[in-house]
Amino acid sequence: MVGNAPDFWWEERSWKALALTPAALAYDAVARRRMVQAPRLPVPIPVICVGNFTVGGTGKTPVAVEIAKAAKARGLNPGFLTRGHGGTVGALPHIVKPGRDLARHVGDEPLLLAEHGIVCVSRDRHAGAQRLLARGCDFAIMDDGFQSARIHIDYALQVVDAVRGIGNGKVLPAGPLRASLSTQMRFTDALMVTGKGDGATALIRMAARAAKPVYHAFVEPMNAESIAGKRVLAFAGIGHPPKFFETVKECGADLVQADSFPDHHGFTDTEIAELGETLERRGLIAVTTAKDAARMRSGSKAAQAFLTHCVVLDICLRFDPAGIAERIVGETIARAQRRRFP
Repeated sequence: MVGNAPDFWWEERSWKALALTPAALAYDAVARRRMVQAPRLPVPIPVICVGNFTVGGTGKTPVAVEIAKAAKARGLNPGFLTRGHGGTVGALPHIVKPGRDLARHVGDEPLLLAEHGIVCVSRDRHAGAQRLLARGCDFAIMDDGFQSARIHIDYALQVVDAVRGIGNGKVLPAGPLRASLSTQMRFTDALMVTGKGDGATALIRMAARAAKPVYHAFVEPMNAESIAGKRVLAFAGIGHPPKFFETVKECGADLVQADSFPDHHGFTDTEIAELGETLERRGLIAVTTAKDAARMRSGSKAAQAFLTHCVVLDICLRFDPAGIAERIVGETIARAQRRRFP
């Protein structure tokens, strides 16, 4: 199966990264100019961005969901802004219609977010925010877009994977960073480290020196008993499949086979047939992520049929310290009020 990122991005020293340094410097110059100089248009509601320093999965979507829950607990009507990676909707803002829109049209993550609030898929985040306003939303949660969105952000929460951290610390294409860390840290309000591991230790120290709060979040499977003690084949087309595989093992499952696919992957009938043949030949149970399930539901008939035989592992996040989501929502609101009423 194909990986999601070059292996050398996660190596401390690599001749490939060194060879790509000139290209990385050019990329960073453009990214830095875009972040520092480009105007960001304001909207009359609080805006929080749940982003990350690097390309690839860090767990942004579950964090965004928890922020939405905290906003609802305050009596707010949160809405999500997302670009809808993997979807085919046009440039105009599109409000996701649960039960009608398909993952291949709006992307897989918007369908998951739509279970927790109104979702607008839009390349233009400002235009998308206007659509949320028209739908009665009074709190906007941007899923990604930290480096590129042309909208004012009241609170920027950067999500970091505890195992992978920021890889080799180099900018694309020499490494996974979307811009130099110093530039991105300048516009960051807090870090949310997801999972267990020491890959983000240096980054946490840097954030502490910059007086940026660092919070933690841990995955909690909601239906672990469905695979505990069973021999399973786990498959995932997400930003970092090994993270999901570790969760499967933590549920008490016997992980016999783990198949990785690229993020937002659309499963072919051949791949589905191969997975099915492996299940039958080895006597395994298939387990996958909610994100993969969203794509399969709008995939081919073969994918839809195969999904009925899969366990979809549902997860939630536990924030540490407790109540931090509520605190972040409150800080976002306070900053928006200061912005509007200086």
